Amino acid sequence: MTDLLDRARGALHAQPFSMLLGAELMHAGPDELTLRLPVREELKQQHGFVHGGVISYLADNALTFAGALALGPRVVTGEYKINYLRPAISGTLVARARVVFAGRQQATCQCSVFVMENGDEHLVALAQGTVSRMGEAGGTNGGHGETTPPA
Repeated sequence: MTDLLDRARGALHAQPFSMLLGAELMHAGPDELTLRLPVREELKQQHGFVHGGVISYLADNALTFAGALALGPRVVTGEYKINYLRPAISGTLVARARVVFAGRQQATCQCSVFVMENGDEHLVALAQGTVSRMGEAGGTNGGHGETTPPA
C-alpha cells in the first residue's frame, strides 16, 4: 500500500494547481482515497465561507484519483455533479472518494467532502462523477481534471 500511496502523491505533486492550493493525499487504498486541504483566508469568498470552487476542485480531483485506482493512471473527469450542503469556514477540508462501479473505459465514483475542526467532522458536500480512461494519443470523449495516479 505504501507504494500506491507514494505513486498517488507523486501524481498530485505533479499538478501545479493542486500544489498552489495546498492539497495533500492522505490515504490511497484499492478503491478509495482521501485528499485534504487546510482552509486559509485566501480560499474564502466574500461571506467568509470557503469558495464553492475550492470545494468543487477537491471533489473533482478526489473523484478522478479514485477512478484511476480502477482504470489506471491515464484518466480524466468526464462529468460530475456536486451538492453543497453547508458552508465551511475554518479547519481542514477532507474529501473521501470511492469507486462505485468500474468498467473497462469508465468508472463511476462518489465523494463526500467534510470539514474537520476541533475534532468534529461535518459533511459540506457530496459529489458523483464519471471518470474516463484516456486513449493512447491522449484523446478521450471530453474530460477535465486529468490525473496520472497509481498504475
